[in-house]
Amino acid sequence: MQRTLITGAAGAIGTFLRKQLAGKYELRLSDVEPVADLAPNETFVVARLEDLAAVKPIVAGVDGIVHLGGISGEDSWENILQSNIVGTYNVLEAARQAGVKRVVYASSVHAVGFYSREQRIGVDLTVRPDSRYGVSKCFGEAICSLYADKYGLEVMCIRIGNAYPEPVDERRLSIWISERDLGQLIQIGLEHPDLHYEIVYGASRNTRSFWDNSAAERLGYVPEDDAEDYAPKLLRDGPIEDPSSPGSKLQGGGFALAK
Repeated sequence: MQRTLITGAAGAIGTFLRKQLAGKYELRLSDVEPVADLAPNETFVVARLEDLAAVKPIVAGVDGIVHLGGISGEDSWENILQSNIVGTYNVLEAARQAGVKRVVYASSVHAVGFYSREQRIGVDLTVRPDSRYGVSKCFGEAICSLYADKYGLEVMCIRIGNAYPEPVDERRLSIWISERDLGQLIQIGLEHPDLHYEIVYGASRNTRSFWDNSAAERLGYVPEDDAEDYAPKLLRDGPIEDPSSPGSKLQGGGFALAK
């Protein structure tokens, strides 16, 4: 059974991903916070990703890495720098030194958040981050590309839209991904036999999608869910976005307004 490391395993995505991958992989979990209720196929090791010496032991002996660790929203530059930029470098460098061949990197819509919602975009375009957090995801994609081309690491970068249990506003009807669809996409990233470096969008089969996700489909991704199933109730009862706000016109939404 393939041994897979999940960084950021105590977070929301890590928590449901453990259930998605249960029985399919031997899971090594890591975070700065403890993970409770370990399953028989799981072990946990605490580590701060900013510390390369702490990262090396959690990477040793694994076949693949799902790198979710880091700050998952806008924050100060110093915090973003250490957690998301230095931390991602450390994970990749430790993987290179340990001979790990496969990494799935959790990128974000916020790497392209300044694109208009009126545009349908693919992955082969200039990044337009909407925040310091978005900049860190652009960095992550770039350094993953470097480690793929220079050191032979096999990497899938997933620009995750929104991985809540269900979409919570109109924008997320376009970028939402269900738990089972994200689990499927991550498994493709871990197992696809012909992978060098790919960027894909982490989105379900959404009727209102902003994105051309043919890159993921080429690798065998067949999403099962559509955020549109939630649209009638959400648009009737959900929060109303201020149409005069600059963020209402952008794919990244309010992140573009954060100071």
